Formats: sequence, structure tokens, C-alpha cells
Amino acid sequence: MSYLESLRVFVRVVELGSITAGGRDLRLSPAVASNRIKDLENRYGVRLLNRTTRKLTPTEIGRAFYDHARRVIETLDEAEALVSGFSGRPQGVIRLTAPLGLGRRLIAPLIPAFCAANPGVDIRLRLSDRSVNIVEDAIDLAFFLGEPEDSALKWRRIAPCPRVLVAAPAYLEAAGTPAHPDDLASHNCLLLRYPRSPEYYWTLQTPEGPRKMMVQGRFDTDDGDVLTHWALEGHGIANRPAYEVSADIEAGRLVRVLPDHPPLPSQFGCLTPHRRLQDPKVRLFADYAMRELKPLF
Repeated sequence: MSYLESLRVFVRVVELGSITAGGRDLRLSPAVASNRIKDLENRYGVRLLNRTTRKLTPTEIGRAFYDHARRVIETLDEAEALVSGFSGRPQGVIRLTAPLGLGRRLIAPLIPAFCAANPGVDIRLRLSDRSVNIVEDAIDLAFFLGEPEDSALKWRRIAPCPRVLVAAPAYLEAAGTPAHPDDLASHNCLLLRYPRSPEYYWTLQTPEGPRKMMVQGRFDTDDGDVLTHWALEGHGIANRPAYEVSADIEAGRLVRVLPDHPPLPSQFGCLTPHRRLQDPKVRLFADYAMRELKPLF
């Protein structure tokens, strides 16, 4: 493995906080990734990482070395992007992230055809309903439901994503069907939550305008598909993107709740660091995704 490849390993290990995670991201075994770090330490005669059974952190010199190494990798990536842009043959890795359900249903099916048309490009797709730090995690393109808060990122809106409140017929028979938004206070609302998530509420559309409803339930999860599964099993009311539950509504497995007061639609789009969008392969995938996904909404 070349010196530059060892630098890539070191940078990803620091960013992901784990030799195992850093190696996995680069498709290397933990043993190989660990050896790459040791090679760098032996080359310079310094310890770059402090290792304990629970935590891995860069030493003082390791942090300074990381800052420089990352700039080297970024410069190399930019040079590669420039060359591939002139050659018309995109090359390299695109790192994507998306929420679990959206990623499974909408993003993952796009990847095989894109890679077939662009054989020099590899895709790394990471799915999670938790928030991610796009810059720290070196994400090229993040598909997103909601309104982005970080103005340092480039936001490309794809389409509004309607949302619906749904519950199983059995749940409504047992607990009653809400007739007004205030009735949600007496129902088990199935909540999407994760550590450090903001205070939870649903914003419903009313004749007087959007209304923020503080809702609560007996259990929550950080996986949107689990919410849908709980709703199908009759455990409560869920707030879901319409495209995820449309087949269940059509089949009668789920019923729309408060159809005259639907949740505000989410904005569906993609986020990328401004610098990454200059990379032809990233821009190419973003354009391709927008073209393929917009008609679905």
C-alpha cells in the first residue's frame, strides 16, 4: 500500500474514531488498517494515536498531522476530480448518506444503474435516521427530509414530500379515532427519536395555519421503518412520509388519521459541502438522482 493510501487510512480512522470503522470505510480489515497506522508512526518515530479499550484519539502531534494529511487528501481528490472532469470519465468514490427508509426505497435502487454507466465510480451508501455531521464524516452527498440548518452546505431541493398520520384499524377501534388535533393528547403517538434529538412535536395544517402539537407515546425509536411496523401491529399513531405507507393505506392495513389536518410536508433534497459539488462525479450523481426521483413525488 502506498504512502498516500496510508494517509487515507489515518485520516478516516481519526474522523470515525475507530480503526475498525476507518478500515471498514476503506474496505480494509482492522488488522490491515492498524498496520497502516503503525507504518506511519514507525516512519516518523512518533505516536499519532492514543489507544484505549474504549476510545481512540489523536495525540497532540497526531491532531496536527491529521490537519495536514486531510489537506493533502483533499488536494489530491480535487486534482483527480479536475482530471476526470476534462476526460469525461468520472473516477473515484462517492460517499452517500440517507435516512433508513428513504435510502432503502429510493436511493439504493438508483446505484446499480449509475455505477453501470460510470464504471470508474464506486458508491459507499450509509443509511441512518440519526443526524450526521456531513463535513466531519466526509460525506459527499446527503439525502435529507426536512429543512437544513447549516448554511455552510449546499441545499438542492428535489420535491415536497407529503406526510400522513396513520394507524391500524384495530388500534382505532380500541382507542377511538381522533376527530380534532387536540385528541392526539389521549393517544399513543409513535415517535422517531434519537439521542440529543430536539423536543418532539408534530406540526399539523389547520385552517388557522400550521399548528405545533406536542405529542407523546409510550415508546420511540430511531428507525422510521420500526414506527411503520408498530403502527401496522396496532400500537399507535405514526407520522410517516406518504410514499412509505401508501401501499398499506391502499390495502386497508393502515388508515389515515385526521386527513383534514395533515402534517406539514417535509422538504426532500440533498445536501453537500460546496467544495464537493465541484467534483464532476458528485454533481453527476446529484443531477441523476434529482432527475429520477422528482417524478416519484
